[in-house]
Amino acid sequence: MKAVTLYRPVTIANALNDFDRYVESFFGESPMTPAAYTREPAVDIRETEDTYVLEAELPGYDEKNIEVHVDRGILSIESKKEEKIERNVSPSKGGAKEERYVIRERRNASFNRSFKLPENADLDAISACFNNGLLCLEIKKLAEAKKRIIQIQGK
Repeated sequence: MKAVTLYRPVTIANALNDFDRYVESFFGESPMTPAAYTREPAVDIRETEDTYVLEAELPGYDEKNIEVHVDRGILSIESKKEEKIERNVSPSKGGAKEERYVIRERRNASFNRSFKLPENADLDAISACFNNGLLCLEIKKLAEAKKRIIQIQGK
């Protein structure tokens, strides 16, 4: 294998998520289900001569509640951010009145994305940076796995 691939173990939760995605592709998103609940962070993966670069969009998160780890060639990005259900009480002339959201789309739920790393990825040489909601992981390739040109000698 020569590329980073999405790792999705076979579980009932993944099967249900796939079903939800198929239903949404046919009917469109339900107005009862906010986008943050149904979507995983968008990820781009690029390959250069020496590295794989993975960029994940994580708006609303910070580096304190994001965890990146590697286990047996599987790179996982997850967040344990707990959503708070807020009920604001504002004082008024007749006493306290409770405020409720009419529309609430800006939510950050927990997520977990996993990717199977290729055999030529150096699992000990992964660096991460987080800036303006963009997580960038640089995964170096093993030196012996790089393409090299072999000179052909004449007689």
